[in-house]
Amino acid sequence: MSEGVRIDKWLWAVRLFKTRGDAAEACRSNRVTVNGATVKPSREVRAGEVVAVRKMPVVYSFRILELVANRQPARNVPRYIEDVTPQSELDKLEMARAGAFAVRDRGMGRPTKKERRDIEELLADFGEVFDDEE
Repeated sequence: MSEGVRIDKWLWAVRLFKTRGDAAEACRSNRVTVNGATVKPSREVRAGEVVAVRKMPVVYSFRILELVANRQPARNVPRYIEDVTPQSELDKLEMARAGAFAVRDRGMGRPTKKERRDIEELLADFGEVFDDEE
């Protein structure tokens, strides 16, 4: 018997995906990598490997501490994985939250020309920040 666990089963067991089917689909669509290589859902993983999962706009990275094949309660998940996502990836999430939508009260209508220019300037500033990271 092998000492690994299928990647789709492991992703589901540690609650990175709601269903095993979702985990398998993410593998098939190249959103999951193990040690930098894209994987099929049947790929077996072992303790110590680094799994990266792309959930737009962030690529989350996790180190496997211990293998598990059955779905675990949320409180037990830290026993099996270590979050090694770089801070730069987490910053993308914060910027997307902060700048994605301008707050507008319901019923206020379309923005005025000045408001539109302010919004465009704000979005351009965020674009420059993302361009600098590349």
